[in-house]
Amino acid sequence: MTKVLAAINVRHLLIASLFVMFAAFGANMASADVRGPAPKQPDLQYLNEDSNFWGKIRQGQEGRGGQLIQSQGEDWRLLRNGPLLKYTATGLGAMVALLALFFLIRGRIKIEHGWSGWTIERFNMPERMGHWILAVSFIILGLTGLNVSFGKHVLMPLVGKDMFSTISVGAKYLHNYVAFAFILGLAWVFIAWIKDNFPRSVDINWLKQAGGLFSKGVHPPSHKFNAGQKLIFWSVIVTGVSISLSGWALLFPFETNMFAKTFWLINGVVGTTLPTELTGIQEQQHAVTWHNIMAIVMICIILAHIYIGTIGMQGAFDAMGSGRVDLNWAKEHHSLWVDKLETQDKLDKQPDETHQADAGAKAQPAE
Repeated sequence: MTKVLAAINVRHLLIASLFVMFAAFGANMASADVRGPAPKQPDLQYLNEDSNFWGKIRQGQEGRGGQLIQSQGEDWRLLRNGPLLKYTATGLGAMVALLALFFLIRGRIKIEHGWSGWTIERFNMPERMGHWILAVSFIILGLTGLNVSFGKHVLMPLVGKDMFSTISVGAKYLHNYVAFAFILGLAWVFIAWIKDNFPRSVDINWLKQAGGLFSKGVHPPSHKFNAGQKLIFWSVIVTGVSISLSGWALLFPFETNMFAKTFWLINGVVGTTLPTELTGIQEQQHAVTWHNIMAIVMICIILAHIYIGTIGMQGAFDAMGSGRVDLNWAKEHHSLWVDKLETQDKLDKQPDETHQADAGAKAQPAE
């Protein structure tokens, strides 16, 4: 009996020992599962696609939320704050310096034969109204536009950040709404003066002699508008239309694609599909850049026009002031126009009360 019990106890001990061993093994396996599976070998194709993801995003690829990154924006910012700003300041400074130098060398171009004491009508009221609508609106647009480019460098240090912010917000709205007056004035002067601004054979001779601007006593014949005025007219019309179109694209963003299509065609890809990124924010960047360039070109042209019409030439401002000019001035600078008026009996001479005291014995009719 004792032997039987001993055999049973030994068998129980063996079973218990095996149970403990399996329990310990199970515990070890459970703890191993908690640490997770062993790392797998990397999928090289997946990693390659992942590395190209941001490259595709930077190239303009769109997702559910639209375009995330527009890399051309950095190029545009560097252009606008770098070369464009530099050349704008250089162009304006060069034009002002050139006009100042011309004034120092040539002086004011005076009426060679003196005030005649008689005036004739140069421009009627509707013509002058269209001119001043265009002129005043352009001055406002020029000043508010230059504030965008140079305001924080020139104006902000003088008035402070808070005042500069207030001025800039007001200037922005003024710029947007006065733009429509500019378009109206541009169309007005185009309709009023297009018939007198087509090139003629006498314009060639006027250009050869530079209109007598650099030589005293030289007055090449011309019609109502000389070649110089015609160049200014067409320059203002072309740049003004270009400014108006680019400004319209900026007033109503993402609704026009004229500049994207233009630059796309310039690249020689006619007939291909216009990329989506060119019709979005990049379209606005092209419009801003072109708007700035054309505005500066027009400002330089108008500076020369203002100079000749004010301090540069005696008697010139009267054409847009009262609308009537001195008869001697008209004969010296627009002799063919005066001859035509005389032939048609439309000279309409009136006494010049403003310069009556200046019209002395020295004055004599211009040939």
